[in-house]
Amino acid sequence: MPFLKTLDAKFFQANIPYKPMGKYAHLLTVRVTESYPLFQTDGELNKARVRAGIKDEKPISRLTMFKRKQSTPERLVGRELLRNYGLMTAEDCEYNVKFAMNNPDCIIYGFAIGDSGSEKSKVVVDTAFSITAFDESHETFTLNAPFENGTMASKGEAGSKAGEVTSRINQQDHIKPQVFFPSIVTLKDPTEAGFLYVFNNLLRTRHYGAQTTRTGRVRNELIGVVFADGEITSNLRWTQAIYDQLQAENKLNSRDPLNENDVIVAASSAIQSLMSEEFIVHTDFVGAKFTALLNEVKSLTGSEEGIKGILQQADTEAKAYNKKHIKQKSEADKAKSEKAAKGG
Repeated sequence: MPFLKTLDAKFFQANIPYKPMGKYAHLLTVRVTESYPLFQTDGELNKARVRAGIKDEKPISRLTMFKRKQSTPERLVGRELLRNYGLMTAEDCEYNVKFAMNNPDCIIYGFAIGDSGSEKSKVVVDTAFSITAFDESHETFTLNAPFENGTMASKGEAGSKAGEVTSRINQQDHIKPQVFFPSIVTLKDPTEAGFLYVFNNLLRTRHYGAQTTRTGRVRNELIGVVFADGEITSNLRWTQAIYDQLQAENKLNSRDPLNENDVIVAASSAIQSLMSEEFIVHTDFVGAKFTALLNEVKSLTGSEEGIKGILQQADTEAKAYNKKHIKQKSEADKAKSEKAAKGG
């Protein structure tokens, strides 16, 4: 029984196929920072020197959000839901430690477990780029840590604890609030339940970046879905098109954050312009057409009955795929591996 009334069943596969079948669902997302997240490698914020726009040829440095910094938090949210509704246990499936290979997370997002098997991700996410330049999008903070007695080191000084002088000063670059990262999340050959599973993960995920921080609040503002028989434009080109439009409308001001309404309008207009240049077969849900779909998805995922139905169907499909296509180790092989692990 289909979940969605606003979409034709032709956009989805009846079952998860083993080989690529040429159906793509592209979720169009603008990721909006709402605190001071960290997207970094080796202690420095990730950035890239690229062309400002498609029309504007000047080079600028942009903050980057690598693909794993996007997909990992989203799949962890999905795994949390599966455990909450009794479709996964921490003992059977632990992220990056031991994959069960038979649940929606493992089958849709993929896994690799040495000789035990692997499954290629059906969710394609590429590096996202900030619309605004690096210099306008980050801020350097001087960090300190108070002791329990209330003393605190200040810049250029040191703190004191039990008669010992200890330095508690550190500097760290953070991404500012209201920085925008246009990002296209692509699903290959989705079933309807798989599509809704990934869609729901996007809507629910609230924190991205360095997991050791207490910040990192990011909201996903979905603006549309494109169903096609191939891949569409890149995150970078979409971002550059948005930049060109905002610049043409004199809405880029280095002293002030971008207005979110302006960004959403420009993002919608830019993707429609880019899609008009594509040479693939595609059906676009952007603007009013997408609003009806988004409302229906939110209504489904916002009720316990609705989300349980989606998760159970996705789980049934994943287990059927596992049984049919994923090579299972024989009991003898398992026993041999366990014996070897014990040194026997």
